[in-house]
Amino acid sequence: MEDHEFRDSLELKPVEMEHVAQFNELLSYVFQFTEADLEESGYESKRELIKSKQPILELSKVFGWFHEDKLISQIAIYPCEVNIHGKLFKMGGVTGVGTYPEYANHGLMQDLIHVALENMRQDKQWISYLYPYSIPYYRRKGWEILSDKLSFKIRDTQLPKQVEVPGLVERVSVDHEDVFSVYARFARQNHGALIRSEFNWEEYWRFENLEERTAAVYYGANQEPLGVLFYWVAEEVFHVKEMFYLNQEARDGLWNFISAHFSMIYWVKGDIYKNEPLAFLLDDSQIKETIEPYFMARIVDVKEFLTAYPFASTAKPFHFIVTDPVAEWNNGIFSLLWDENDQVTISNEPLGNPVHIDIQTLTCLMMNYRRPSYLYRIEHIETDKETLHSLERIIPDQEAYFSDYF
Repeated sequence: MEDHEFRDSLELKPVEMEHVAQFNELLSYVFQFTEADLEESGYESKRELIKSKQPILELSKVFGWFHEDKLISQIAIYPCEVNIHGKLFKMGGVTGVGTYPEYANHGLMQDLIHVALENMRQDKQWISYLYPYSIPYYRRKGWEILSDKLSFKIRDTQLPKQVEVPGLVERVSVDHEDVFSVYARFARQNHGALIRSEFNWEEYWRFENLEERTAAVYYGANQEPLGVLFYWVAEEVFHVKEMFYLNQEARDGLWNFISAHFSMIYWVKGDIYKNEPLAFLLDDSQIKETIEPYFMARIVDVKEFLTAYPFASTAKPFHFIVTDPVAEWNNGIFSLLWDENDQVTISNEPLGNPVHIDIQTLTCLMMNYRRPSYLYRIEHIETDKETLHSLERIIPDQEAYFSDYF
């Protein structure tokens, strides 16, 4: 069958609850888990795991290609909210992406991504996140790296010395109200972070064994919860799933708690979801750290995103000249002009000097994964030095934190 004949036989439409069996079947294919993976995550069967993911279909907008009423390719938009430099944005989380291999190389996913972006735009989700199965693929579709995951390994003899703090640490359940309250405050302090709903918290723990879910909360002198550590201890290793805190006192208190396990462990292993200089903060900095890209982001609508963006300062008028391989509404000129009240207006009239940039680099720039001067130096931005200095001044210098998965 010719490609055009094959395409004519397909139908692109929403995936509804009546298609739940097919959705689960394709989801099962997309998420290839071994029995060992399932056992480690606490699931008895793949069916149980897929059933646990079913709420995504209920909460999300899902679109798929159907061939003779069979779902052969799909994409889900998971409604979320994130903190971007102190301002809350609706975010479209892309998940459940997959196509059966016999239907690959027909451009089906390109069309689904376009439909997904159109729907995010309609729903005023000006930014999108995803966990990439292939960074090169999603870069070609306009996404760029948002944040990294730093994994570390510390010997027991390298643990930081105890620091005197006014509070104390208590072990609590992971669903304790103080855990939620600390994270809620933390997420509003940290650029890029997900504002977790009840379902977001369920997703956060979905692939963790129940036996490995322990929380330690640091309380300040007035019993105010200020920091949280998710951890488990196994085979003389202290595993850090995540640590988040509201100030340095809480950080010191949580590390005091880890160091108190000195007689029980040989190693501390864990992950940090922000470019935090852990080695620098230790007396013995000769530790093993590995960094890998974690999540990716994409601006869905340039004009609306820039209009809502919390710039750190103002600048002389200038304009972006943007190229976007999928969302045609983002191709063109976007000028920035601030009024006397420091409010920015975005227009398509070329005001001031130009900044030539593609959508993925613009996302990287505005999310501050890399600074303007670096992107200029590696020739991902084309502009003049004055406008480059303006970009350095107006884009907040805070790295993104993102520790979730969907």
